[in-house]
Amino acid sequence: MAISNGNSAHSLTVKHPIWKRWVRFRGRDGNIYGGEPLNPDIDVGQAMENGIDVLVKVVAGNSPLNYDAPFTGEVQIIENLLSPVSQIEAGTVRCVGLNYKEHAAEMKLAIPSTPTLVQFLSILRVMLILRSVFLKASTCIASASEPINLPSNVDYDEADYEVELAVVIGKLCKNVSASEAGGYVLGYSVANDVTARKHQDKTSQWSYAKGMDGFCPLGPCIVSSELVPDATVLNLKTSLNGKIMQNGSADDMIFKIPEIVSYLSQGHTLLPGTVIITGTPCGIGISQDPPRFLQPGDQLRVSISHGLGTQICQIART
Repeated sequence: MAISNGNSAHSLTVKHPIWKRWVRFRGRDGNIYGGEPLNPDIDVGQAMENGIDVLVKVVAGNSPLNYDAPFTGEVQIIENLLSPVSQIEAGTVRCVGLNYKEHAAEMKLAIPSTPTLVQFLSILRVMLILRSVFLKASTCIASASEPINLPSNVDYDEADYEVELAVVIGKLCKNVSASEAGGYVLGYSVANDVTARKHQDKTSQWSYAKGMDGFCPLGPCIVSSELVPDATVLNLKTSLNGKIMQNGSADDMIFKIPEIVSYLSQGHTLLPGTVIITGTPCGIGISQDPPRFLQPGDQLRVSISHGLGTQICQIART
């Protein structure tokens, strides 16, 4: 299959839900709600860290996947932030690795140079994206504000961070073209592809090293694709104990969002709620000199611009 390149606009009429930014949370009454923060500019993660009340206009139901759900007229305060889609809604997380040119360079991995023949380029691009696709279990998905617990089988010198742009699929998606793919994207969120590097090195399959419980914090919110029609404008950052480790632009992606969605939908049904994480910029811990791995007590902050917000997670040991 030939993959077209770029951020092609889809030709379909696209419907969007009533909300522009979605959060899922437990209110002070103990019930689970979903809706849109009353303040359109608030960074939900930072506000929660600072003890600022986050008021939310409640949407009927607690799922972002109902495009017809109205505001109820109720306002609730976030007591506990939850992942914006539940583990059940998301199912298996689809992942694309080695998707930033600068990250490939820091790992000393080559990407194809532009050949003369367009057909040859398409073949090389298919081979590269195929090589970098893997899965994370739904049990990886966690809140953007709860601790990342390193299990006992993960050594002190291997747990790594990877800020990633997450794509949330909004409707049944199968065999779509890159030009149509945008019409299936509900919105974008922040993800952290936490990785146990020693386990990763032991096998060609990354699901075990990257698939442990809580190894995919997601959120704090979903920003509608209506607000972000072109994901290449987004900036991704990681800071560890106050030091900036990653600072990259989605414009550096080797594969843009439409072609990733298109490729993953070929012969595969992407159900509503499917989460796709799309690779990390340069600056991961293993690439530092010396390498810098996550330790209990560390404070990790990963964020994406344009309202996607900030994850603030303490590192802990189970």
